[in-house]
Amino acid sequence: MDFTPTDEQTAARELAAEIFGDLSTPERLVAAGTGSDAELWKALCAAGLPGAVEDVGLLGLVLLLEEQGRVTAQVPLAASCVYGLLAVAVHGTEEQRGRLLPGLRDGTAVATGAFPAGSGVVAAAQEGEPGLTGTLTGAVPWVPWLRDATHVLVAVPDRIRRGGHSLWMVRVADVATEPVELTAPWAAGRLVLDGTPGERIGGDGAYADVLASARTAFAGLQAGVCAGSLARAVAHTNEREQFGRPLAAKQGVQLRAADAYMDTEAIRVTAYEAAWRRDESLAYGEHALTAAWWASEAGKRVVHAGQHLHGGMGADLDHPVHRHFLWGRQLDAYLGCGSEVLAELGDLIAEEEAV
Repeated sequence: MDFTPTDEQTAARELAAEIFGDLSTPERLVAAGTGSDAELWKALCAAGLPGAVEDVGLLGLVLLLEEQGRVTAQVPLAASCVYGLLAVAVHGTEEQRGRLLPGLRDGTAVATGAFPAGSGVVAAAQEGEPGLTGTLTGAVPWVPWLRDATHVLVAVPDRIRRGGHSLWMVRVADVATEPVELTAPWAAGRLVLDGTPGERIGGDGAYADVLASARTAFAGLQAGVCAGSLARAVAHTNEREQFGRPLAAKQGVQLRAADAYMDTEAIRVTAYEAAWRRDESLAYGEHALTAAWWASEAGKRVVHAGQHLHGGMGADLDHPVHRHFLWGRQLDAYLGCGSEVLAELGDLIAEEEAV
């Protein structure tokens, strides 16, 4: 395994860090409220970063999302790249790629996924081969970034094959949506499908691949959220004095920060491994679940520590560290909380050993 970024991945990450650092400031985040930052999204697209994900791969996307997480930038980068760009590039037909990818690359089209674990009941009136059309009926109570999206990738449970899903792309213009507020300000909405036309994306293995890619990508985002929270805590405890000494000089503070650092590194390295294996066309389902487990279990520990190390300031809902706390807790449960992911991982290992 070699997680050393390529020159292209490094350049993309540095560019993303510069744009996020310049435009995703605490003041702009407060002004954005629970909505997305349209100016920041335009800047990212003008720099060609969403489209670059096809070249830098899932590991490159994880590196970009780390930079987003450090500043909790409110843009649908993870959702549009995973549920749109990568899903269509890998599993779409030639016609679908030619029609959908140009808009996803330049940001004029934004995709998201109706993938919250265990949520929603959706059925397709017609099953078929990739590229065929059908109609979808049902509802998903919350879909992240739905208010920004032009397309939604919907996971539909297979009526015959237990545990199987098919993927369908629908246009937001054809569905009914209602705004929903989540723990983190992800411009979410409720998705209602009522005989909605959709097109099949990919075959039998598409759902598992897209879900594993999503778990890996959002684990990378969580690594950035945790790194940003810890950086704020370190800066605060070095500046804040108690009885004439910085808080950072206290052993209890050092131990808490050290534990948070090790947890953050565990999230990062497991996300890197899963992404690298996917880019190398190696099996990575178990590794994606491992990254998701660390993102859930360790992620919530880190953002709680970051808030705790700020003392009374950590209880201020307007303090920037509280935003990391909200993002960390949202990512903790998205696509399956720790216990759910661990159970799924155990089932997968048991199935492989039984073969």
